[in-house]
Amino acid sequence: MPDVLRGGLTLVLVGTAPSRISAAQRAYYANPANKFWRTLHVVGLTPRQLAPQEYAAVTRYGIGLTDVAKRHSGVDAALPGEAWRPDELRARLARYRPRIVAFTSKRGASETLGIPTAKLPYGLQDQRLEGAEVWVLPSTSPLGHNHFQLGPWQELAARVAELRGGSSRQEGS
Repeated sequence: MPDVLRGGLTLVLVGTAPSRISAAQRAYYANPANKFWRTLHVVGLTPRQLAPQEYAAVTRYGIGLTDVAKRHSGVDAALPGEAWRPDELRARLARYRPRIVAFTSKRGASETLGIPTAKLPYGLQDQRLEGAEVWVLPSTSPLGHNHFQLGPWQELAARVAELRGGSSRQEGS
């Protein structure tokens, strides 16, 4: 999956690796059972629910997309150790300098931050990553359905709105 990154973004959402469905459709969060696009809209990060094939449109709302394991696809538990490339992620973040980096799963955050998933709370973290605030969000994947909580996503949207000086549905950044 190509990165959806540019300078001036308020928020970059970092996944682990595309699912097999997303890889096959060449679109972020393409599994119809994944709550990602619906969640972005419900919490106010986008003014309407985007379709997975519209993924590049997120930059209109000051949002970017990338993954920690760019060269692999599949479920987190099945990814080989060499799939995780936190140094490459850090380099991309250093280049584009978003204000917030939010991991869409604990596993991606764990592999990047070097903290066990059990010790990562949802929400704003104490550390920064390449100068950006770091957030950990509950996965929207159907595999994580039992652990999904909307609250951390709502808190993130409120913080994005605060940084933008108003509406979280504002276009641009």
